[in-house]
Amino acid sequence: MRPWQRSGFPPRGPHRYQLLVDGGTFIPAMLEAIETAREQVLLEMYLVDSGTTAEHFIGALAAAARRGVDVHLLLDGFGAQGLGSAERSRLTAAGVRLAFHNPLGWVRWRVALFRDHRKLLLVDGRVAFVGGMGITDAFDPVARGAGAHWHEVMLALEGPCVADWQRLFADGWRQWGRDAIAFPGPATPPAPTTPDGRVLGHVGAGGQAVLRAVLAQIGKARSRVWIATAYFAPTRRLRRALKRAVRRGVDVRLLLAGPCNDHPAVWHAGRRFYGRLLQAGVRIFEYQPRFLHAKMVLCDDWASIGSSNLDHWTLRWNLEANQALTDPMTVEDLAAVFRHDFTLSEEWTFAAWQERGLRQRLLERLLGSLDDLLVQWSYRRALRHPPSAQR
Repeated sequence: MRPWQRSGFPPRGPHRYQLLVDGGTFIPAMLEAIETAREQVLLEMYLVDSGTTAEHFIGALAAAARRGVDVHLLLDGFGAQGLGSAERSRLTAAGVRLAFHNPLGWVRWRVALFRDHRKLLLVDGRVAFVGGMGITDAFDPVARGAGAHWHEVMLALEGPCVADWQRLFADGWRQWGRDAIAFPGPATPPAPTTPDGRVLGHVGAGGQAVLRAVLAQIGKARSRVWIATAYFAPTRRLRRALKRAVRRGVDVRLLLAGPCNDHPAVWHAGRRFYGRLLQAGVRIFEYQPRFLHAKMVLCDDWASIGSSNLDHWTLRWNLEANQALTDPMTVEDLAAVFRHDFTLSEEWTFAAWQERGLRQRLLERLLGSLDDLLVQWSYRRALRHPPSAQR
């Protein structure tokens, strides 16, 4: 196993960063990058569904392949079930090289929980787009309708970390596409001059590299720890770290999905953690206008954006990757996104939480217990059989 597969990549820099908030911003930017590609397009995605948004991406990828661009598309075998056979045939007919991470099947039932949750677009070895989006109409304000699309943040970056994202994609492709990828330019990034970023990720199942980095930054934070996540199933280590930060006088806030969400059962199960966190002084905000799907962390002047929800699935079964950064302007831009989202959220207090109704308490206990049982059962059964063991 390569050293970076467990600990993540080293810090590199300098970079150019751009925050892209919501699908009305990042979808056109990503499509434009594909449409102007000259040498290579690498796209890795978890959630893909047939629809208007998929049609736009399929058209751009197919057109790029037809004009001679090397196009690789790596999709998750479970998350891409919504992509129809006609769309898949159009991609391969145009020359797009298509592969699926851990395809579903009766033979592979033991490893069905191991999924590729990363979201990544690389163009010409020049620019990377990372974050939490999916190629589905849920993120598109045009297809879904204004005010109904999911709230998401993507990060575009240029600089030496792009080569690290290439290596991460290439290792995943080598396992499921079964061949190597030739990169347009040097595969090894230059020595860092002014490091301002780092790729947090590795090839083995689980997102431990992301969580370790976040826990380290929480432990060092002195002014703020702000975390946004779509699905709240925090580990014991994360909960302890948040409480310790509060005791040090740090402003600890969680920005979580509210009543608008795609998995109500997960939402209710995650709420069982609110009481003790609120009692410890953690501030909890539930985003109200739309489903909050973003995965963002801000610890003082350190930020992380990517695919990881910092939950049990991240740790044990999902391939995840985030971009860490310390660029002052981008950090401030992300802080502005948080501040705006806080104003659109309902903040819980411990007193208000204690007054919640009996139905809510029962849902938390029931669904929380089921979540605990699922984690314990699947950990014992599935973690013993990594997906590479049953190709």
